[in-house]
Amino acid sequence: MLFNSIDFLIFFPVVVGVYFALPARLRWMLLLAASYFFYAWWKFDYLFLILTSTLVDYVSGRMMGRYDTRARRRPWLLLSLCTNLGILGGFKYFNFISGSLQTALSSFGLTYDALMIDVVLPVGISFYTFQTLAYSIDVYRGEQQPEKHLGIFALYVSFFPQLVAGPIERSQNLLPQFKTTHTFEHERVRDGLILMAWGFFKKLVVADRLALYVDEIYNAPGEASGAQLLVATYFFAFQIYCDFSGYSDIAIGAAQVMGYDLMENFRRPYFSKSVGEFWKRWHISLSSWFKDYLYIPLGGNRVGKWHWYFNLFVVFLISGLWHGAAWTFVVWGALHGGYLIAGIVTKPWREKLWVFADRWLQTRKKYTTLGFSSIDVSTFRRWTSVLVTFHLVLLAWIFFRANTVTEAFYILEHIFSGKYTMYNLTGDLDRYEFLIALVSIAVMELVHLMERKVNMRSFLSNRPMWLRYPAYLALVISILMFGQFGAQEFIYFQF
Repeated sequence: MLFNSIDFLIFFPVVVGVYFALPARLRWMLLLAASYFFYAWWKFDYLFLILTSTLVDYVSGRMMGRYDTRARRRPWLLLSLCTNLGILGGFKYFNFISGSLQTALSSFGLTYDALMIDVVLPVGISFYTFQTLAYSIDVYRGEQQPEKHLGIFALYVSFFPQLVAGPIERSQNLLPQFKTTHTFEHERVRDGLILMAWGFFKKLVVADRLALYVDEIYNAPGEASGAQLLVATYFFAFQIYCDFSGYSDIAIGAAQVMGYDLMENFRRPYFSKSVGEFWKRWHISLSSWFKDYLYIPLGGNRVGKWHWYFNLFVVFLISGLWHGAAWTFVVWGALHGGYLIAGIVTKPWREKLWVFADRWLQTRKKYTTLGFSSIDVSTFRRWTSVLVTFHLVLLAWIFFRANTVTEAFYILEHIFSGKYTMYNLTGDLDRYEFLIALVSIAVMELVHLMERKVNMRSFLSNRPMWLRYPAYLALVISILMFGQFGAQEFIYFQF
C-alpha cells in the first residue's frame, strides 16, 4: 500500500481510531494485523518471506539467549545470516550475478547460457532484512536481550510505517516502545500529522513533479540537449531527496501519531560541508547500520592507513550494491568511497590553503575600499565547501539514476561539452509546471535554512493560533492544488 494513495488515506485513520479505542494489551495485535495487511496489499506471497525471516530470527535470538559465550551462539547467528542474506541474495542479486558472469566469460570467448529466474523483487526486502539482522547481531554480541514475545518481535520486523523504506530501526529503540501504553496526546498527534503533511508536500508537490522531467530526459538521453541533461541532473538530486526523505517524514509522523518515536533519517544533507558529513545526514539509519555492523567489524579507522582506505571503499561498494543489483550502483558506491578517501588524503593541503587565504586577507584589510574588511573567510569556506560537496554528490547521482553505465558516461560527456541550447528546456513540462517545480524547491530550501536555527514544528506550535493554523492550512492547500496524484511509487521501494 502506497502512502500517497486513497487506500492509505482510509487505512491510516481507521487503524489509529481503533488503536486508541482498544485496551493497551490488545494493541500489538491490531498493529501486527494492520502491518501484514499493509504489506500484503502489494502481493500476498510476500508475506511468506517476511514470516520466514521473522521466525528464523526469533528462534535464533531465543537460542542465542541460552548461551553465555559467543562461540556457542555463533551457529544460531550463522543460521540468521544465511537465511536472511540467502533470501535477499536470491531475489535481488541472482540474475545480476548470473548476467555479469555471462558477460565476463563472453569477453574471453567462452559461452555461458546465463540462468535467470523470473521473480519480482519483494518490496522493502533490503530494509526489513537489515533491521532483523541488526537484532540477531546485537543478541549475539550481548547488546540486546532476546525478545520472548513472538508477536511483539513480529511487529518489530513488520511495523507498517517504516516497513517498506525505513528508517531501519534498532531493536533497543523500537521493541521497548511496543510494551509501553501510549495515550492520545493532542500535541503529539498534531506534530505527527504536520510532519506527515510536510512529507506529502515533498513527495507530491516536489518529487513527483520533478520525476516527470527527470524520467523524460534520463530515459532517452540521446534525444536531450546538454542543457536538458544538466537541468534533469539537478532536478534528480532534489527528486530523490524529496522522495526518500518525504517517505521518512510520513513514516516518522505516522508512528508519532500512535505514540512511537522512530529515528531521524535525514538532516538537511545538501548543506553538508564534506562527503563524510553528507553520509551523517543522508539515510542516517543505513549509514549507522553499515558503520556498526560492517565498517567497525572490519577494523574501522583503528588499522593502518591503507587498511583504513580499504575498509571505507569496501563499505561503500557494498552500500552501492545494497541500493541495487546493477553496475551503475556499484560505480555510485565506488565514487563515494573514492570521495571519502580523497577527502582524507587532501585534508592537510586544504587546511593549509585556507590558512594561507585567511592570512592573505588579514594583510589586506586596510584596503577597505575594495571590501576586504567585510569578507569573512570562515563563512566563505563554509559555503564553498557546501557547494563543492553538493556537486560531488550531484556527479555521483548521474550513475545512480542512469539506466546503464554507458548512458551515464554519455550524459556526463554532453553535460560537460559546453554546447548548450535553451530550446525546449522545460521538456514535456509546460512553463507553469516548470515554475512550480522551481518555486517548490526554493520553498523547501528556505524551510531548511530556517531549520538550521529552529525546529519549524516547535516554532509554529508556539505561535498564536491566528498564525499557526493558516500556516498549516496553506501547507495542505498547496498539496491539494499543486500535488501530482498519480500514486507514483517511492524510489526506494525498488531497493
